[in-house]
Amino acid sequence: MLEALGGESNIKAAAHCATRMRLVLNDKEKINQQALDDDPDLKGTFEAGGMFQIIVGPGDVDIVYDEFTKITGDRQVSTEELKSVAAEAQGNALTRAIKVLADIFVPLIPILVGGGLLMALNNVLTSKNLFGEGTRPLVEQFPAIEGMAQMINLLASAPFAFLPILVGFTATKRFGGNEYLGAGIAMAMVMPDLVNGYEVAETIKAGGMTYWDLFGFNVAQAGYQGTVLPILLVAWILSMVEKFFHKHLKGTVDFLVTPVLTLLITGFLTFIAVGPAMRWLGDAIASGLQNIYDFAGPVGGFLFGLVYSPIVITGLHQSFPPVELQLFATGGSFIFATASVANVAQGAATLAVAITTRDDKLRALASASGVSACFGITEPAIFGVNLRLRWPFYIGMGTAAIGGAMIALFNVKAVALGAAGFIGFVSIRTTDWPMFFVSLVTAFIISFACSYAYAMYLRRQVAGEAEMEKAVGTQAAAAANDATPAATASAGTATAVATAVGADLLTFASPLTGELVELSTVSDQMFAQGKLGPGFAVVPSEGVLRAPADGTIKVAFPTGHAFAITTAEGVEILMHVGFDTVNMKGEGFTPKVSKGDTVKRGDILGEFDIDAIKAAGYDTTTPVVVANFKKLGGVRLTDSISAPHSITAGDDAAIVSAKA
Repeated sequence: MLEALGGESNIKAAAHCATRMRLVLNDKEKINQQALDDDPDLKGTFEAGGMFQIIVGPGDVDIVYDEFTKITGDRQVSTEELKSVAAEAQGNALTRAIKVLADIFVPLIPILVGGGLLMALNNVLTSKNLFGEGTRPLVEQFPAIEGMAQMINLLASAPFAFLPILVGFTATKRFGGNEYLGAGIAMAMVMPDLVNGYEVAETIKAGGMTYWDLFGFNVAQAGYQGTVLPILLVAWILSMVEKFFHKHLKGTVDFLVTPVLTLLITGFLTFIAVGPAMRWLGDAIASGLQNIYDFAGPVGGFLFGLVYSPIVITGLHQSFPPVELQLFATGGSFIFATASVANVAQGAATLAVAITTRDDKLRALASASGVSACFGITEPAIFGVNLRLRWPFYIGMGTAAIGGAMIALFNVKAVALGAAGFIGFVSIRTTDWPMFFVSLVTAFIISFACSYAYAMYLRRQVAGEAEMEKAVGTQAAAAANDATPAATASAGTATAVATAVGADLLTFASPLTGELVELSTVSDQMFAQGKLGPGFAVVPSEGVLRAPADGTIKVAFPTGHAFAITTAEGVEILMHVGFDTVNMKGEGFTPKVSKGDTVKRGDILGEFDIDAIKAAGYDTTTPVVVANFKKLGGVRLTDSISAPHSITAGDDAAIVSAKA
């Protein structure tokens, strides 16, 4: 198999599931497909999600994988890790970069959502002129709530002031380094001994910046509170340095020396070069945007609105406050007003996803992050939803461009910083409130409507493709029946043809209680197309998996999500509880048997929590297939069953025929 795949040098990464080898290859042109097809021990190949997958079969795949990794010297990885490798290997540079950023920021979504909504609440409590020109903040009108407001401000500000630490942890982990070293270097970047990052520009302007003398360089003692871009680059550098030393140092020396040198080298690079360069880049972008806006008017507003969300991805929007502080002194800032429109546009697109998606987990995430974006914090919406789907992000960008042009046309200006969203009106000149809301509501309606319409178009398209596939499958089955009366239908039903059908060999039971459905209706195309064997599927109503026949356990995953049994007649029956449930790493599953155990029909193989699987966003539909069908004559449902059909565990479900 390795030779047919192009040799050791062509293997980028490898993992396996219950039946398949999953591989990421450097060059797919090197695959000798004919050799793989001719191998009698392999049951087929296919490509999906950037991975080349080889169906080996339950039980055998474990042995093949172990020998494979011994030969190639590859580190054994999980299927989840392999997906990340595959995502990096496919797509253009922009797609891969977006995937990397999403991997870094998605784990931070809960703290960003919480902090963002608390920040909006703090603005309501502390903003002047909230209820009209000249009105005092609520904390002044009701002094008893001042302590509560201070606590809310503390909780809201902390995640953003120390954002580099959070990003340093997740980014370093994503780049393959030690995440605690990443968090450590980020802590150094926000130490209280440094000039606070929000005050660096003013301190330098006032001549109050302090410097280190390092190798003849005057290095500013500047902090990086609230920034993102510097720590992203620093985390990547740290990971590369750490990997270099791990490769060249061994044993105790590696354990003791690598962390010290990694922190020392990365730290000096951070404060001498990386940090100042990223700060300069941010200032240059902010100054350039101001010049374009001043020169081009509504066209400048259009362009700024168009690029604002991509700027948020890089974290460079954190460099805007110093520019805005200068603009406040000269009449007001267009940046905050345009940012509010862009945030609302992204939030509206996310809320449209929440309404149209059929994925419960995505709906919950989109609902929370969409609201957060409309109140000024877009990272959860951008990284958690819109960038992952891409089209909502692009719709939000386009809508933000329209809103930005409106902000420029109506000359809407902010006179203070705040949460850039609907609540941001408290930071806008009171005379500009009407047109500010007109711009935001227009952006919300356009973005939501376009996103909703496109989502419904995609849904209809997917439904149409499903109907087409079903029709093609039916036609193929009919053609097969016409050609070979003794044979049976397509892989989508419980029947598949190996050779001429002989006498009935074995009748086996449903391992689950629930609704028996045709295999062709399941979401996993490898099972639906019968590539892993013919059989049926059950949508379980009880979380107990039982033995469908007497036999020996050939496969028993420690995670409890997949089992295979070999009967005395030589029939291999594979049961896979749900799809992608291996990612749950055993949570919600309780296996009751081990590989090699002898079981009787009806014995409990494992238990699982249906609600937990659904809550994690996975389908509980369980395929039950005959994995070694090529050695048999055929598989069909019993005469008393036609899918869909309510069934109880232990009821006869399918009949296996021997070869003629």
